[in-house]
Amino acid sequence: MSEFTSAETDMLFATPLTRFKVQDHEALNAELLAEGERLRGASDGVQKSNRGGWHSDLDFLDLDVPCIQRLRMLAIQSVKDATRRVTSRVDPDDLNMKISGWMNANPRGGFNAPHTHPGAHWSGVYYVNQPEVETGNSGMIEFLDPRSDLPNWRLLRAKPFRPKRKIRPQAGEIVLFPSYLTHWVYPNETDVERVTVAFNATFRKRRKS
Repeated sequence: MSEFTSAETDMLFATPLTRFKVQDHEALNAELLAEGERLRGASDGVQKSNRGGWHSDLDFLDLDVPCIQRLRMLAIQSVKDATRRVTSRVDPDDLNMKISGWMNANPRGGFNAPHTHPGAHWSGVYYVNQPEVETGNSGMIEFLDPRSDLPNWRLLRAKPFRPKRKIRPQAGEIVLFPSYLTHWVYPNETDVERVTVAFNATFRKRRKS
């Protein structure tokens, strides 16, 4: 029998990870894949965290193409929704938001090295094409614990003290997380390209007129 009259646990310093499933994403993804093929024919892309794959310029979400503009709208909606989930003290509609994005295409062996997105508030990934696998880590994105000095706590095998977390999102899904969170993508182990659109969102106060 417990000797306590009450007990309360507060999960301090949590790192939010939010996943959104987009309705009717099949048509959107087909259009995004076609647009990605067109862009790859016109540009060799840039080198960032990608290893062995193609990375578009950082203005992907600025392109005046209907499917890309729909994805831009979805990215903005996800950022505002996630912000409202973690705070009621600030309305994201009262802030200016800058958003930028780029497409990634990882063929067999392609991956993204561990990195963060400095200077932004939220980072997200929209999954355009995710090859199906039955075993292994192919297609998984892994997040690393941003806290230090936790090795002793990991003996307890408690979820709040895990050193890392990996997930395999599906096509049509947006994964949103704070931009300070170190993450990387496992090598693609299939012959089908893994295609995503990553984005950053940064808030600024609106100037009073």
